[in-house]
Amino acid sequence: MADNVTVLDHPLIQHKLTLMRRKDTASADFRRLLREIAGLMTYEVTRDLPLSYERIETPLAEMDAPVIEGKKLVAVSILRAGNGLLEGILDLVPNARVGHIGLYRDPETLEAIEYYFKVPEDLHDRDVIVVDPMLATGHSAAAALDRIKARNPRSIRFMCLLAAPEGIQHLTERHPDVRIITAAIDDHLNDHGYIVPGLGDAGDRLYGTK
Repeated sequence: MADNVTVLDHPLIQHKLTLMRRKDTASADFRRLLREIAGLMTYEVTRDLPLSYERIETPLAEMDAPVIEGKKLVAVSILRAGNGLLEGILDLVPNARVGHIGLYRDPETLEAIEYYFKVPEDLHDRDVIVVDPMLATGHSAAAALDRIKARNPRSIRFMCLLAAPEGIQHLTERHPDVRIITAAIDDHLNDHGYIVPGLGDAGDRLYGTK
């Protein structure tokens, strides 16, 4: 496994992921589980955010208390399935700035085609978390990171629910400095670019569109 990849094997995450993988899990339950897992994963993805100290007054005394240093965190969702993870992040970091990148995968080439891009204007010196449930071929994730890096953020992390070895390899080759946090690394991609055993199309299962 690449040095920049972290697999979160916490029992709660793994149990909830198993429930999501089941083909008979309803869309409402799938959405809830993804949001819950995203919240659990946010603890890890934000673990090394820098802290500074500010003087505050508690009901009993003054103290120097830790706060996250610098500008507000930015969470960027790769549409549409990324929104399922985004909600879990915002539960824990409600003041985070939010961006969206619309990408679809060409069915012939499997390359990412951009159709929408809207992120906070000022990404300079901000920490950015890019989210997409599935890291399959890695083309969409790599294209999203290309766009965000052009805005000069302080750091970028990529958070996904499932990853394929092919996607990890591609993303690591394109962006070796970006840390990848995932709940599981599955076996392989099939001929259509889907993760196997996976959980199907995350967007369709989130929104009941198939």
